[in-house]
Amino acid sequence: MTRDLAQAEAALAHWGSLGAPLRLIWRSENVVFETTLRDGTRAALRLHRPSYQGRAAIEAELDWCARLATADVPVATPIAAVNGRMTAGLGGRVVSCLRWLDGAPLGPADQPLAGSAVAARAGELGTLIARLHNATDAGACPVPFERKAWDAEALLGAHPFWGPFWENPALQADERADLLAARDLAGLQLRRAQDFGPIHADPIRGNVMATPNGLALIDFDDCGPGWRLYDLAAALIQSWGDPGMGRQAVDLLAGYRSLRTLPDDQAALLPLFVTLRGCASAGWIVPRVAADDPRLRSYAARAVGLARDLLAGRCPWGPAA
Repeated sequence: MTRDLAQAEAALAHWGSLGAPLRLIWRSENVVFETTLRDGTRAALRLHRPSYQGRAAIEAELDWCARLATADVPVATPIAAVNGRMTAGLGGRVVSCLRWLDGAPLGPADQPLAGSAVAARAGELGTLIARLHNATDAGACPVPFERKAWDAEALLGAHPFWGPFWENPALQADERADLLAARDLAGLQLRRAQDFGPIHADPIRGNVMATPNGLALIDFDDCGPGWRLYDLAAALIQSWGDPGMGRQAVDLLAGYRSLRTLPDDQAALLPLFVTLRGCASAGWIVPRVAADDPRLRSYAARAVGLARDLLAGRCPWGPAA
C-alpha cells in the first residue's frame, strides 16, 4: 500500500496536480485512487498492473474510450496528462487518469447470484453493449487497434490468455477430462460465430456503473478484438446458478437486438460463449488466490457445470422464465 500511494502521489505531477488528495477505492488487477485535480476535476487515478498490458496497448484502450465518449457511448473517459499523452510512465509502471463517474457498480464483482438490480436492468445492459459495438463499427475505434485478441487461440489454445483452465488445482480427474472434452467441442462450435471486432471483454457487474444518467461501462483493461457474443456472455456469467438466469438472458438479448442485428443462428451460440467465459475465469482465478481460497473451487465448479451442459447439448439456464 505504501509503495502504491507513493507512486500515485508522484504520478499526480504528470497531471499538474502534485499534492492533490488521494483515496484508495480499488485494489485488484489495477490500483485505483480517487482524487480531485487542481482544476477541480474529480478523477480516478489508475496504476496499471505491471506486465499485463504494455503502454501502447493501454493508450489504444484509452483512445478507444475517448472516441466512444465522443460517439455518446457512456464510458469512463481519459484525461490527458500535461504533456498531451494519455498515460505516464513511472518507475516501470503505467499510470492513467479518467474522469470520475458518479454512481455505483451494478453489483459486487464476486456476488454469486445476479440479484434484483442486475435482473431488472439486463435489457438496458444489452442496449449498452449494442451501442458500444455499433459505435465501434461506425469508426469510434483506433485503427489499427493494437490489443491482444480474444480469438480461438486465446480462449482455447495451448496457452490461453487467462491460463490453462483445465489445470485449475481444484478440479477432480473426471472434471478435468470433461473440461478437455468440452474444449475440443467448443473449438468446433466456435467456427460458426461470425461477428468479430473490438469488444470490452469484461462487462461483468463490477464494471457496469449505475449512474444518474443510466448504465455506463468502466475498466476496459481486457479489451481487444473478439467475438461480440463474448461481451454478452461476460455480462451474463455471474448469473450462473440463479433461477432467473433464463429471464436475464432473454432480456439481455432483447435489449441488444433492439439496436443491433443478431441473427437467430448467432444468438443460439450465446450458451457456448457463456461456457467459454466460465472456463476462462477458471484459469484466471488460479494465480490470484491462495490454494485454500474457496473461490478456486467455485470457479472450477462453474466451469465444469457449463462444460457438462455443452457436452450434453443443454442450455446452462434451461428454459427462459
